[in-house]
Amino acid sequence: MTYARYLALDDLLSCQQPQSDLDDEMLFIIIHQTKELWLKQIIREMHFAKAQIQADALVPAYKALARVSRIQAVMTLSWDVLSTMTPSDYTRFRHVLGPSSGFQSGQFRTVEYLLGLKDSGFLKYQEDRPEAQAAMQAALEMPSIWDDAIAAAARAGLPIPDDVLNRDFSQAYMPSAAVEAAFLSVYRDTQRYWELYQLAEKLVDLDDAMATWRHKHVVTVQRIIGGKRGTGGTAGVSYLQSTVSKRAFPELWSLRTEL
Repeated sequence: MTYARYLALDDLLSCQQPQSDLDDEMLFIIIHQTKELWLKQIIREMHFAKAQIQADALVPAYKALARVSRIQAVMTLSWDVLSTMTPSDYTRFRHVLGPSSGFQSGQFRTVEYLLGLKDSGFLKYQEDRPEAQAAMQAALEMPSIWDDAIAAAARAGLPIPDDVLNRDFSQAYMPSAAVEAAFLSVYRDTQRYWELYQLAEKLVDLDDAMATWRHKHVVTVQRIIGGKRGTGGTAGVSYLQSTVSKRAFPELWSLRTEL
C-alpha cells in the first residue's frame, strides 16, 4: 500500500477534463468536484446522525452534526477562491458548460431532502443517472432529520400531534404550532430536556450554515455573471436569492420570538 494507491490518486487526478485550454476552467471544475466530495461526506454524516436520533442516542449524533457544520463552513469559504475568477475569465469558457448547472446536483438535492426541504421536481435532472436518482428518491420518501427530531421529542413525552408524526414524508414540511410549543418547552427547561436542547441547537447550526452558504453563492454569482441567466435555464441570481430565506427547521427559529 502506498499513499497514491490508498487515495486512488491516479483515478482522482484524472477526473478533471476541461473542455477548453483555459486555466480558469480547471479551477471551476476543481471547486465543483471538491464540493461534490464534501456533499458525499455530509450525506454519510447525516445518515449516521439520523440513525442515532431514531435510536434516542442523541449525544453521538452531535458529533456528526457538528462535523457537517464544519464542512459547510469549508464549502462556503470555497466561494472566495472561485471569486478570484473575473467576469472576463468566466466568459471565455462559459459556453463549454452547455446546459449543465449546479442546479442539477443530485447530492445537493439529497442533502436538502435529508434536511427536510422536499421537492420531487428535482428528480427529473437525474434521469440519466439511475443510482443517483434512486438515492434522491429514497431521501425524498424517508423522514427528514427534523422529522426524526420531532419524533424523538414525542418519545420524550412532549405533545406532538399524530398528523405530524405520521405525515407523508415525501411532501414539504409545513410548520406546526404544536411542534413550536413542544420545542419551546425544551428551551424553557433546558435542564430537563438537555439532550433535545443540544440537538436543536446543532440543527440550527446546520440551517445557519446553509443560509450562509446560499448567501455567499448569490454574492459570488452576482460578482461573476451579474444579472445574466444561469446555465441550465435558471434565472441566475434572482433564483439563488429566492433560496436564501429557506429554513429546514422553521419552529426552531420562530420559537425564539416567544422566549
